Amino acid sequence: MKALEEKIRREGSVLPGNILKVGSFLNHQVDAEFTMEMGREIARLFAQEKITRVLTIETSGIPIALAAAAALHVPMVFAKKNRTGNLSGELYQTVVHSYTHGTDYNVVVEKKYILPGDRVLIVDDFLANGKALLGLMELVRMAGAETAGAAVAIEKGFQRGGDALRQGGMRVESLAIIESMEDGNIVFRD
Repeated sequence: MKALEEKIRREGSVLPGNILKVGSFLNHQVDAEFTMEMGREIARLFAQEKITRVLTIETSGIPIALAAAAALHVPMVFAKKNRTGNLSGELYQTVVHSYTHGTDYNVVVEKKYILPGDRVLIVDDFLANGKALLGLMELVRMAGAETAGAAVAIEKGFQRGGDALRQGGMRVESLAIIESMEDGNIVFRD
């Protein structure tokens, strides 16, 4: 998505540790109109997949997942990173490692929100090493549902998580794939 690449070039910055800061529009302050445009693009990419539910992980994935779910006219579910007091009933639970935060989370979803037979589209803001997507795929598997694919706003292609998922048979659509971020210079994959 050329518009996203241009926005990253204009508003993004590279921080130490290969962290891309896009807080001005994606994961701190949200550019609502642009996020809805990304959601429509994701819906276009997966229009033929008969998606019944969109799944993400809190918190930064929520806006783009909501935009995709709205464009697909399906519910959006987000896995919580901590079991909270307002969760009732039975849960699906797995461990997900966050590259950005350098920590593991026990992510949970109430069983009533992912049902056997659902065709789930996993949506997230970033894809680095693929651990978050693998964890969400595990929740879908536990539910007896099917992962129809994954869509991410920004993939760090140099970390090869997306490539590994694709080689494993997963359909992964990234709106922008960064090939390198050396010396603050962002290079996108063609």
